[in-house]
Amino acid sequence: MKMKELGGTGVMVPEIGLGTWKYNGGPAPLLRGIDLGANLIDTAEMYRTEDAVGQAIAGRRNEVFLATKVSGSHLRYDQVMRAADESLRRLAVDCIDLYQIHWSNHSVPISETMGAMEELVNTGKVRYIGVSNFSTTELQEAQAAMTKHDIVSNQVLYNLNSRKIEQDLISYCQDKRITIMAYTPLADGSLTSGSRFRQSEKSRAIDQVSAETGKTRAQVALNWCTSRPNVLAIPKSNRIDRTEENCGASGWRLSEEQIRLLDEAF
Repeated sequence: MKMKELGGTGVMVPEIGLGTWKYNGGPAPLLRGIDLGANLIDTAEMYRTEDAVGQAIAGRRNEVFLATKVSGSHLRYDQVMRAADESLRRLAVDCIDLYQIHWSNHSVPISETMGAMEELVNTGKVRYIGVSNFSTTELQEAQAAMTKHDIVSNQVLYNLNSRKIEQDLISYCQDKRITIMAYTPLADGSLTSGSRFRQSEKSRAIDQVSAETGKTRAQVALNWCTSRPNVLAIPKSNRIDRTEENCGASGWRLSEEQIRLLDEAF
């Protein structure tokens, strides 16, 4: 598994992690991912999978980089503090490696929210602070509100079909050493089956690169995401074989020509 630095922390995390939105696969797929080096597990209070993640990693906590999120409706100072405590309880851990703001909430001053996030780091309940679904402007506002710690990541929608962040966010984050965590990197499976784009230029491009590399469509799509230097991908899989397939998207790299072919097709 290829590793990348999380922001500017010096901490190395896998370029393929494990997402848990709508996860119901039990412990086995998560444990298999850890065995294969995909030891970054991402959850959220909104997902209602924190307890399942906590049960899966019991006894292997030291092997896992654990990320979760506070809901955008819980961004008042006291709400953030309570939400973090509840996440710690459900996960059955004493520290969250990466605590993220799930969505921005313009009805709450960003300084109040970031103050709570920084206090969680100060007290040892959280190691690093991230955000999710933040635009470049929202990210800049959050950064300006920080007094001591850095924002190390922004978790956003990114896949071959959804490339809005390429307008400015991905380059901004690269310049500021902020990791992009790409969720839904397989576009809810539409990039893997080919049914949605059958006989289209998009489907033919993926099939061509798949044939050239000897990799599956899913592995090609994930590798395309992680070909960007500051991007990690966190696909979700309820099955061991799919987890193994996703982890096989790391350890090799698409050629510049193959990346260009996919960029142009999509």
